[in-house]
Amino acid sequence: MQSVELAFWVVAMLVILALLFDFMNGFHDAANSIATVVSTGVLKPQQAVLFAAFFNVLAIAVFQLKVASTVGRGIVDPGAVDQHVIFGALIGAIAWNVITWWYGIPSSSSHALIGGIVGAVMAKAGPSALIAAGLTKTVIFIFVSPLLGFLLGSLMMVAVAWAFRRSSPLRADGWFRRLQLVSAGLYSLGHGGNDAQKTIGLIWLLLVSSGYMSAQDQSPPTWVIASCYLAIGLGTMFGGWRIVRTMGQKITKLKPVGGFCAETGGAITLFLATTLGIPVSTTHTITGAIVGVGSVQRASGVRWGVAGSIIWAWIFTIPASALVAGLFYWLSFMLF
Repeated sequence: MQSVELAFWVVAMLVILALLFDFMNGFHDAANSIATVVSTGVLKPQQAVLFAAFFNVLAIAVFQLKVASTVGRGIVDPGAVDQHVIFGALIGAIAWNVITWWYGIPSSSSHALIGGIVGAVMAKAGPSALIAAGLTKTVIFIFVSPLLGFLLGSLMMVAVAWAFRRSSPLRADGWFRRLQLVSAGLYSLGHGGNDAQKTIGLIWLLLVSSGYMSAQDQSPPTWVIASCYLAIGLGTMFGGWRIVRTMGQKITKLKPVGGFCAETGGAITLFLATTLGIPVSTTHTITGAIVGVGSVQRASGVRWGVAGSIIWAWIFTIPASALVAGLFYWLSFMLF
């Protein structure tokens, strides 16, 4: 009886830890949703975080759980997962998030979580427990999502410049200050839809591995879905101001028209990835779109050194979080 109670409390602790990660994900990635709309002066920071948080949570009614299914079933063999693996994965992801937040580096919470899951599973069962198709798809989109964001942001900027070529700068600025509210809302919707589902997938994996759900169940309990969307919304409300400055000003100086094009390009990328069930990085996506917009205006307008340091953070995210996760997988045997 005592072992059953202990197992229950371990699972409960891990669910809380997963929701904490989801909150941190919203906190960490708040900048991705609001940096452009804040840096262009369309919304004040306090207004922007509430605006973004609302659309993060609203995504619960828009997207199917395809990303959650990929994370829960498509990256590692569920049979190789136990509480120790989940603990290692979460600590690996949280540790990387804290480090990059502290230094103001907009790294990917999403890929930190994927790296954490991969590292902890490999520590337990080796590479044979990895599902190559799901992992390959996720890794490919590390490169595809920023490139697609870059392409769409660039094309949007060119199209808008042509469409408004006869308008005065003041009139165009007035239009795009209003339109940026639409693009920011869509981007926040895509952010909530993709990112909240990663934690849903992890908790789903935990409940199946612990025997609280069957592997044949088609979706996790409603309380898991609602809790994860609320957690990421609350995280966004508190925001990550260190990263806002990097995303909104250090890469390139944005005006409302640029903010609209970057957010729209990023939103289209996120909607596409979420529909396909691919866990992508909102950080990678919006950074690519911002660089695309800045490069159309003038190549010298992009601070390529800052963009380069962000890319290095992307490259190290999965291996770094995987290494930490593997270490904490072994340490977890000393804790429970």
